[in-house]
Amino acid sequence: MTANGARGEVVVVLAGAGRRLCLTLGALAEIEAGLGLEGLSGLAERMRALAARDLTVVLAALLRGGGERALADELDRSGVDPREAAEAVAKAFAAAAG
Repeated sequence: MTANGARGEVVVVLAGAGRRLCLTLGALAEIEAGLGLEGLSGLAERMRALAARDLTVVLAALLRGGGERALADELDRSGVDPREAAEAVAKAFAAAAG
């Protein structure tokens, strides 16, 4: 599995398999709604101290952005390690920043 760097995609290992994540506009909208934010101004601050529920919301949105809808929809039952999840989110945001 490869990532399209021009699109801001990353490939990470989650639940024992390579998964594509991407911070798309749709993913941003899903993150805003899921975290109860009104715009992007509070996102950076919220990302510094994510609760487990918040991490799940963000990771699921990034997975959907990368086309990994099946895992995103089953994330709460997938056995994804919390450290893997946090590292994956960080990599996806870093890739989106360029």
